[in-house]
Amino acid sequence: MAITSRAPAPGGPVAAPSGPPAPPPDGLPGRSTAWAEGVERLRAAATTEPGRLRIIGAVLAALVLLFGAVAVWEISGRVTAADDVVGRSQPLSADAASIYRSLADADTVSSSGFLAGSNEPREVRQRYEKDIANASRLLISAAANTRADEDSRKQITLLSEQLPRYTGLIEQARATNKQGLPLGGAYLRYANEQMSTQLLPAAQRLYEAETGRLYTDYDDARALPLASFGAGLLALAALVWAQRRNYRRTNRVLNHGLVAATAASLVVLLWLAAGHTVARSGLSEARTDGQESLKVLNDARIASLQARASENLTLISRGAVLAEDKKSDKYDVDFGKDMEDLEAGLATASKLADDEAGRAPVARAADGVKRWRELHAAARQTDLTGDYQGALGQVIGDRDHKEYSGAAFDTVDASLEQAVAHEQREFTRAARDGLGALGGLVTGTAALVVVGAAAALLGIGRRLSEYR
Repeated sequence: MAITSRAPAPGGPVAAPSGPPAPPPDGLPGRSTAWAEGVERLRAAATTEPGRLRIIGAVLAALVLLFGAVAVWEISGRVTAADDVVGRSQPLSADAASIYRSLADADTVSSSGFLAGSNEPREVRQRYEKDIANASRLLISAAANTRADEDSRKQITLLSEQLPRYTGLIEQARATNKQGLPLGGAYLRYANEQMSTQLLPAAQRLYEAETGRLYTDYDDARALPLASFGAGLLALAALVWAQRRNYRRTNRVLNHGLVAATAASLVVLLWLAAGHTVARSGLSEARTDGQESLKVLNDARIASLQARASENLTLISRGAVLAEDKKSDKYDVDFGKDMEDLEAGLATASKLADDEAGRAPVARAADGVKRWRELHAAARQTDLTGDYQGALGQVIGDRDHKEYSGAAFDTVDASLEQAVAHEQREFTRAARDGLGALGGLVTGTAALVVVGAAAALLGIGRRLSEYR
């Protein structure tokens, strides 16, 4: 029986075609993305010399502008950091050191005035009041100007709270001492304990925090602008390649636009390298010859103030407070330690001083320390023999003692103050020189790269005009 095939009935199901879909009819292109279309146009343009020149011009201008943008960004950061070193970080660090010195000096002067009893010299009282006023003023300034750092604000708050309590204890000690009551010595020792255990440690932490931020700004200002150097070299390399390509295709040695773009980029790169080198040198000098010396001298001055306070308290306590060995006078032991720190600091400061104006006051301070030790030893020996009044005259001076340890301390303190002032001037000069080396670099870079990018486009445009 034969099998015959039949056509499907009209209106019946139609089998789905097999194989890939048929291409769209002629004149109806397939869908593509904008990126793909852009790449296709770029590929088509690159097949002709005018198209290649347009691409080269766009790339050269972009590279020059990129170099300028990176350079402006990096140098702006260096300028800001250097400006902070000169106008913010170092002044705040110096103010923190002044707070410490003022507090230590107030403690020293208060003990000197206590030893004088009812005959407290007016200048001693005025010096104490000046120290307290200076510390209070600097604390207000620090609270207003310090950066949003929780630790610094915590120390400022602690100092602001404890300073009135300290001055209250001093006034109680002073009033009681003038009445001839022995309780005044206890008030003074308690005030000194408050100063030693709370106020001065807080001031030290504040100083260390501000100095740490100063060194951070130093590092930021001195950091090499490596990204700018890399972008500049890349732009120069591209410009040199474009000129070489132009020469090989046309035998023309120079393209004025490309030469101008190359010159502008080279000037920016050399200016950047020279300016940053000079700035880095100036800031390094400010740190090594200025700030490091200032730190050592500030520490030495604080040690001298603490030594003087301990010397006074040795007489005031009269052996009532013992050292850890339960035999020696605590304040006399503290005096010896402070004097060792002072001598070590002066030795370091002498090495750091880079000129005679810096070494001379340090040498005078060292001579004063030697004489101070001799006079203190004599006063201590007199006190141990039971002659309190004689020892008192050898410490604070009287008619029978024209040369006394307090005068030697004054010589040391005045010499250290002179050395600090000299190093502060050295720091300011070197730091400003470093900041000045960066002056105009941001504006000049921006202007030159715009000129360079425009010159590159004009140079390529001159070549394109030959095809019209």
